[in-house]
Amino acid sequence: MNSIKPTEYDFYYQIYIEKGYSKSSIVEGLLLNLDKMMSFYSSIPYEKHNYAYAMGKWTIKDILLHTIDTERIFAYRALRIARRDKTPMVGFEQDNYVSNGFANNRTMEDLLDEYQSMRHSTITLFQGFSSSALLEIGEASGCPFSVRALGYMIVGHENHHIQIIEERYL
Repeated sequence: MNSIKPTEYDFYYQIYIEKGYSKSSIVEGLLLNLDKMMSFYSSIPYEKHNYAYAMGKWTIKDILLHTIDTERIFAYRALRIARRDKTPMVGFEQDNYVSNGFANNRTMEDLLDEYQSMRHSTITLFQGFSSSALLEIGEASGCPFSVRALGYMIVGHENHHIQIIEERYL
């Protein structure tokens, strides 16, 4: 498949495209990141799970739940666009999701179980998309998105947050 074009996503999401796009398929990227994420989060010491590097910043468990929530939303958007639902989709307020997700009341194991379930669902979803469905473009948050851009954004979004955790939390 050809490279993703700038018209397939808003510039704001460029960082996720850069951190998620590869010559491999979206499904291969999702599978590789499944193992990467499980290994990464499982290796974090227990005493760091509820750690935030500054007042008002998310904890490591908040970040994991945020990536799960974001994957759900991006996968939902991909489904609607692939099925040619032209209804524009509004954005979402990530801080409200985090503050109402109560990740710190859950165990890392529970969050990782949810992550795995979500990822398996996302992999199945993207396996079912045809080549032409991956190129469909719809509107979310007032911006155009292709199905394939959303797939690579899921991977890149995770990679972005792993990098932040490595740099600021560990």
